[in-house]
Amino acid sequence: MEEQQVVPVAQYTGVTRERFLQDIYPLRRPVVLKGLDVGPCVSKWTVDHLSQAAGDKEVKVHVSTVAQMDFLSKNFVYRWVFDPMQSLQPDEKPWLLFFLACLQIMDNFLIQVMGKKKVVLYSPRDVPYLYLSGSKSEVLDVDKPDLKKYPLFVKARRYECELKAGDVLFIPALWFHNVTSEEFGVGVNVFWKHLPPICYDKTDTYGNKDLAAASKAAQILDRALKTLEELPEEYRDFYGRRMVLRIQEKMYSANYE
Repeated sequence: MEEQQVVPVAQYTGVTRERFLQDIYPLRRPVVLKGLDVGPCVSKWTVDHLSQAAGDKEVKVHVSTVAQMDFLSKNFVYRWVFDPMQSLQPDEKPWLLFFLACLQIMDNFLIQVMGKKKVVLYSPRDVPYLYLSGSKSEVLDVDKPDLKKYPLFVKARRYECELKAGDVLFIPALWFHNVTSEEFGVGVNVFWKHLPPICYDKTDTYGNKDLAAASKAAQILDRALKTLEELPEEYRDFYGRRMVLRIQEKMYSANYE
């Protein structure tokens, strides 16, 4: 059976801010940064410490009775609790943050404070193979995909890495990522906008809405496709293929991976 090509995410140790900005960031590829000083949280943020620090403050968590959350069917609920580790039912699992084969339009540092995570990423160039529904993939299990239902998924190149306490993963905007916690852990995500603010949707809370120009282009495309519906099937097929070719000719960049 054909398998996906697996590419280890590059790792760098002791990278300075200047080197990251000059040599690594412009490449727009995921990297794991090791040996950075992320402060005392790596040793201090235990379950007991976090429970004491939270005190009587309520925390909003995702709650699910299954280990794999599905943001397409939304097999989870939101709940405000005082202590995520003590306030839930025995069969419920709390998730402070979890992504399943989805993307953000902002750049992101995933800082692993405690525990271990396995992260699988896919390049935006592999969009044709990811079976998107909005900003999320319909392929819920990237380790054991249903290739009868999603035969093209095998063509996507799989980038993967393991994060340990103190590691920082740089996830460029538009890269799809699947995160699996291998043990109890704490992670912090830091998002930032690397494009002018006018490019972003002002109502975008989670950083996963299309950029303003992309959203406008999608609306124009929908109107164009609706216009083609006025033609017989043979003509719709012909002019639709011409539109696809024109987009490929205009948008393709040999330097983008």
